[in-house]
Amino acid sequence: MQEIRFEQSLVRALLRDQHPDLADLDLRDVEGGWDNQLWRLGRELAVRLPRTEGGPDLPRVEQQWLPVLANRLPLPTPIPVRVGKPSSLFEHPWSITRWVEGEPADRAPITSVESAAILAEFLGTLHVRAPVDAPANPTRGRPLAHSQAAVDSAFDVLADHPSLDDARELWAKAVAAPIWQGAPLWLHGDLHPANVVVRNGILSGILDFGDMCAGDPATDLSAAWILLPTDTAPLFFDAYPAADEATITRARGWAILRALSLISIGRNGRLGLLGGKPTWEPAGYAALDRVLAN
Repeated sequence: MQEIRFEQSLVRALLRDQHPDLADLDLRDVEGGWDNQLWRLGRELAVRLPRTEGGPDLPRVEQQWLPVLANRLPLPTPIPVRVGKPSSLFEHPWSITRWVEGEPADRAPITSVESAAILAEFLGTLHVRAPVDAPANPTRGRPLAHSQAAVDSAFDVLADHPSLDDARELWAKAVAAPIWQGAPLWLHGDLHPANVVVRNGILSGILDFGDMCAGDPATDLSAAWILLPTDTAPLFFDAYPAADEATITRARGWAILRALSLISIGRNGRLGLLGGKPTWEPAGYAALDRVLAN
């Protein structure tokens, strides 16, 4: 991915054009972001502009669906409060959202054991039956076998890793597990360290709902290993009793898939390649160690 960076002057112009009552608030660049570039607007708001090929679709999903869900969720979320429309200044939809206080977990990992119960409560609340018109996602919430080709390639990042064979075995078990037979449930779809925030080591907010969709909850349950401290996955599943053995097995497979992605993107960042995120590589290896350990 070639990383595009927009200038702060563009954001200010967009605010003056479409939301002039907010245009004079303090505006600060925020480090990070993948599909979107982020600025903090005043004390309570943020501006998000999509910057990747698939990015323009993500604000539409958040703008339509996150307000429907956010008020019942037990953690702060970047709920859209204003909609930015395509214009001559910027051709894609964009958003002004609520600012969620905290440090992204790829820079300040979750260390608190109590976060297992916090995450379980959040996902238990989110994972309800989705309506028939809920968004679909081609890479989330579906049977793991659909991702086999991508994972075969992704395993290349572990070519010299001592746990390569263990990771392949765990993935194979996950693919072989019974697929989800229940109704499609609401999913966040992209729970990884850069998409959650932490305060004093405790999970304190969930970000970036652009990949939210309906499907197999195992996609999100992989966060038990992707986000939480070592040895706390059992505490998470004790607090999320709806997951049967097959679902937990699939969730471990999703954790392998997400860890490989984090490692690959992080390695690209370490090598100075465009689109890479250096902080994601250690987060990916830590997640891999956790899922292989328990």
